[in-house]
Amino acid sequence: MNTTLAHSQLHLLSYNKQFNKQYSNPQEDLDMGDLDTMELSLEGKIALITGASRGIGKATAERFSSSGAKVMITSRKAEAIEAVAKSLPGEAHWFQANAGDEQQAKDCVAACMDRFGGLDILVNNAATNPYMGPMLEIDKSRADKTYQVNQWGPLLWTKLAWEAAMKTRGGVVVNLSSVGGISVEPGIGWYNVSKAAVIHITKQLAVEMAPKVRVNAVAPGLVKTYMAKAIWENAEDYISSILALGRIGEPDDIAKAVLFLASDASSWMTGHIMVVDGGALLGMRGGVS
Repeated sequence: MNTTLAHSQLHLLSYNKQFNKQYSNPQEDLDMGDLDTMELSLEGKIALITGASRGIGKATAERFSSSGAKVMITSRKAEAIEAVAKSLPGEAHWFQANAGDEQQAKDCVAACMDRFGGLDILVNNAATNPYMGPMLEIDKSRADKTYQVNQWGPLLWTKLAWEAAMKTRGGVVVNLSSVGGISVEPGIGWYNVSKAAVIHITKQLAVEMAPKVRVNAVAPGLVKTYMAKAIWENAEDYISSILALGRIGEPDDIAKAVLFLASDASSWMTGHIMVVDGGALLGMRGGVS
């Protein structure tokens, strides 16, 4: 046997024995409950969440606010976003803005800086899907709208957050992609192209903004949101039956993943795409009945 290899194996064996002896009682030595509570806190952080009037954005705002963050939330609909801001348990403010409009985005980031004095976490959640059907038949107007909000939007807001605060104080960016960005499905091909772009934008920015800023993304499967209603409303039972975990996702399933990526619990993660899909990418559920 190679002498170096033998030495390495003996070293590993010795290490394993020491580890097992040290942590022979996991209840006594590894209290993960305290660690989980501490690291998922956003106390003292300032977060901006786009598209937060309902669905995943609203659930994320609720999670962040409950975890101690000061929250600036934005949406196109003033009445809806104001109601969400008033319902949050912590300090929150709202701003009416279209995620694809550059001037409105600038004004919103400026309002966040004026209101809270900084910006630590950006969640690029806002998205649109004005077209369903074969990608070969999409018109330029709806294709452009999808690009403007879903692809250009996350880059625009990240650029603004970088210039306003993160270049000097650091921070975290969490983008919302989709499992559609890493798979193929009928009807929403152009939307999925935009979400595939978000994946690459996430990885590119993770390199460009390191080490000051971490950039990660969540790729949700089918979630019970208003925007996806046309997909799940009349097929929930069937879709649930073929998912490994037996149900369609809820907005809070995704919000919890976003909270993890925004918190110090993920402090050594960047450029990562976290799939949260109930096992959708595994294929149809099977196995022994």
